[in-house]
Amino acid sequence: MVSKEFFQALMELEKERKVSQDMFISTMEAGLSSAYKKETGLNRGIDIQLNPSKYTIRVFAYRDVVETVEDPDRQISLEDARKVKEIYNIGDHFIDEELSPKLFSRIAAQTAKQVIMQRLNDERKNQVLSEMNEKEGEIVTAIIRRVEKDNVYVEISGSQMEGIMMKNDQIRGERYDVNAIIKVYVKSVRSSDRGNPQVMVSRACTGFVKRLFEMEVPEIRSGLVVIKKIVREAGYRTKMAVTSDDPSLDCVGSCVGPRGMRINNIVHELDGEKIDVIEWCSDISEFIARALSPAKAMMVQINEEEKKATAIVPDDKLSLAIGKAGQNVRLAAKLTDWKIDVKPYSEVSGIVGDVFEG
Repeated sequence: MVSKEFFQALMELEKERKVSQDMFISTMEAGLSSAYKKETGLNRGIDIQLNPSKYTIRVFAYRDVVETVEDPDRQISLEDARKVKEIYNIGDHFIDEELSPKLFSRIAAQTAKQVIMQRLNDERKNQVLSEMNEKEGEIVTAIIRRVEKDNVYVEISGSQMEGIMMKNDQIRGERYDVNAIIKVYVKSVRSSDRGNPQVMVSRACTGFVKRLFEMEVPEIRSGLVVIKKIVREAGYRTKMAVTSDDPSLDCVGSCVGPRGMRINNIVHELDGEKIDVIEWCSDISEFIARALSPAKAMMVQINEEEKKATAIVPDDKLSLAIGKAGQNVRLAAKLTDWKIDVKPYSEVSGIVGDVFEG
């Protein structure tokens, strides 16, 4: 049967669904085969061949070539098949006859449409899922579609995939308004209870900050500056240790940028979150002193066995070194992986300060 209109409609659907022609044709053939068998009640295999270049639809009834026949309506022995043509082998389709496509009724067409659309939806979903798996660990643009309880649901731009940002992946104090456009970090892609893929996104993880710096700082993107470690309390402060094999390169200055432009862009994206960029150092005493930034440590004493350090700071810088609710020294401890005890200079000889573990 020749049907130019059918294939023109097929091409339009192919463009709309953005799937390959080969996949589309094979899906159509499978869907039409299912509908044809349901409509005619045939107990034989049905093979439908679509030829887009000639606009033809051909329908064939076939039996599987087997060693031992158990179902004569669906199977034929290798011996009998080779009586017709020597080319047949086990597993081949033995074409019994060509059937008329005109047997299709409206019901068959509707059945075919349902099967085809389901398979196309599944294929599109698999394509998008594959694309999102490739974006794992990347930053994508998303539109906030709804906020339910503590969860924010977003639509990943360009994919129609839904992303879920759980409470612990949200920046504390940040507002999430419906239809607002935001950047999110793709943490993982997983299947839900219903079998649909779910994209888990975040704005609170350290990976989000890392990717922002990689996008903003060419020296990090090229590998000239390396991020050694990032620790973060989202919405409040991030500490990031960086280094470079090039002694002439100012790795901290590269991250800050001219007149602070680069780091200011990132701080703006993080809604004002403070960021301390620290040059990594193999000397642990020096590294701990730097990690307490913005406070300046006068001296750092270390205990290698207990992996514990005591940092001495000026009296008027004690609160700055410790930070609000101990946040600064807590992040410094996490960045260095050392216990840090902060003491004011006036009390070096007696009073022990609070200890924070990384």
